[in-house]
Amino acid sequence: MLALAGSIGLTSCSDSAADSVDYAVDGTLISYNTNTVAGAASGGPQAFARVLTGFNYHGPEGQIVGDRDFGNISVVGRTPLVLDYEIKPSAVYSDGKPITCDDMVLAWASQSGRFARFDAANRAGYADIANIDCAPGQQKARVSFAQDRPFTDYGQLFAATSMMPSHVIADVLGLGEGGVTTALLKNDGPIVERIAQVWNNTWNLTPGLDVKRFPSSGPYKLDSVTAEGAVVLVANDKWWGTKPVTAKVTVWPRSSGMQDRVNEGAYDVVDIATGSLGTLNLPEDYIRTDSPSAGVEQLIFAPAGPLAPVPARRALALCTPRDVIARNANVPIFNSRLNPATEDAYGVAETTPEAGQFAVANIEAARAALDGQPLTVRIGYQTPNARLAATVGAIAKSCAPAGITVEDVAGENIGPLALPGNEIDVLIASTGGAAGSGSSGSSVMDAYSLHSGNGNNLPRYANERIDGIIATLAVTSDPKELARLLGEAGPILWADMPTLPLYRQQRTLLTSAKMFAVSGNPTRWGAGWNMDRWKLSQ
Repeated sequence: MLALAGSIGLTSCSDSAADSVDYAVDGTLISYNTNTVAGAASGGPQAFARVLTGFNYHGPEGQIVGDRDFGNISVVGRTPLVLDYEIKPSAVYSDGKPITCDDMVLAWASQSGRFARFDAANRAGYADIANIDCAPGQQKARVSFAQDRPFTDYGQLFAATSMMPSHVIADVLGLGEGGVTTALLKNDGPIVERIAQVWNNTWNLTPGLDVKRFPSSGPYKLDSVTAEGAVVLVANDKWWGTKPVTAKVTVWPRSSGMQDRVNEGAYDVVDIATGSLGTLNLPEDYIRTDSPSAGVEQLIFAPAGPLAPVPARRALALCTPRDVIARNANVPIFNSRLNPATEDAYGVAETTPEAGQFAVANIEAARAALDGQPLTVRIGYQTPNARLAATVGAIAKSCAPAGITVEDVAGENIGPLALPGNEIDVLIASTGGAAGSGSSGSSVMDAYSLHSGNGNNLPRYANERIDGIIATLAVTSDPKELARLLGEAGPILWADMPTLPLYRQQRTLLTSAKMFAVSGNPTRWGAGWNMDRWKLSQ
């Protein structure tokens, strides 16, 4: 049960609750599977934290909290790291099928990087697992990590939204009970490839979808997808824990009319990037809270095209007025890439002298980096977003004297897949290419966005030493060693320039004054982390 809910206001209200709540997020709702590259960068995590549950969830500060309704984790050994997982015997999907360790095997296989066909966003932690001892159909599993890979943030694994129902894949492919697990553990190549295809594509969210393929493991289940792309969630009658307070939650994705709808008070809860909707004229009975997220707004450079050469990326970075952009967002310039999720002393280690030359636009240096040659750059982001539109405008104005022409090619469907698709040369987005926070809340997890071969490594950056540093950060807890590693990485990343961090993304949470128990969250799961405790007073 989400034990924190009582501390944030639910018990203060005794009148009756409305039957439904409208919840607006600042990403698209394209996939039930939030572990793919596009799904992880979407609004899906904000929508499905209480639909697809796991052993842990992310609390109001982004911290890992054990979900005792789902199951328990026990540490069996430290060297190597060995964990025992036990799913509650009463845990079943909304279709009545039991939740089993088969779902854990699928989560590991799909996100470990061992099977090439899975379009997973992040392999952090899962890549370090040596084996999973799972008897198909059982609700216990032993997870053993490689001898030298005691992944420090193991609580991030097998958590909310990370596990998809393996029995759906088994049904689609006719593999029978336990067939998915057997194929994965035996590495049956042809079957594994078919499993990957289904995992990648079968959970797309479209109007008229077959809800039988979208079973829930949480207090809410998917009911339908509207013509406008909104996801309708209703109480899951098979949920074995405390029943949700509100029977129905409709999650609305970003749209061109969102600003007007927000100003009209059409939504009960709104969780968006600060400034993304421009000036808001809220009704008097709404409460606004602004707070920093764990995500970093950044320029992410395409792996091909005009910015493939390092000098071209450096030229654009040199003429980008990071000081002006950060000041317009009312926040400091942010320089961390491998320690982005939290504000702490380690961030200083990444702020090397090399970063200083990119704080203020330097037109002459930008022109010199290009040897005086002209350059045209297409910058994209997901619309509508007033702040990012202003950011592109500032870059265009600043870079023009350096011979760099900046084109704003934003659109409603611009996201992480636009970079490898050669639709744009630069994506302005948060961690992992997300419109929302995008962050896992863990710098260890987020750092993998610059590890070669990682799905959300959108610049397709590859540096053997950076790979080694990221891998070492994931298994190191010694503060001096962490600082040393980050200090070593800084000059390399500022020289290679796979991304250009701008500022820590601020988040805006809007709630009706009649809403109770809504609490923001700096991670990509946002305010939806406890939506089953929300109450709209009538």
